[in-house]
Amino acid sequence: MSSMVSMTVSLICIAFAWWALQSVKFDLWIRNPKSPQGRLLHLFLAVVLGRLVAGFLLDYISWSQLLRYMF
Repeated sequence: MSSMVSMTVSLICIAFAWWALQSVKFDLWIRNPKSPQGRLLHLFLAVVLGRLVAGFLLDYISWSQLLRYMF
């Protein structure tokens, strides 16, 4: 069950990162952002950013479940 939650949260966060990166003007840094290389970089950034956010959320959930052992 935990693995399904982790996979779902990761995919949702990657999708949100992809959606959020749509507003970034990549033409300021990339010569041709519509090229396959520009799209691949966009995908890699979305995966990295989404995985970082998902890792934080999953850690936060596990930390909040451990709080019951403090008291």
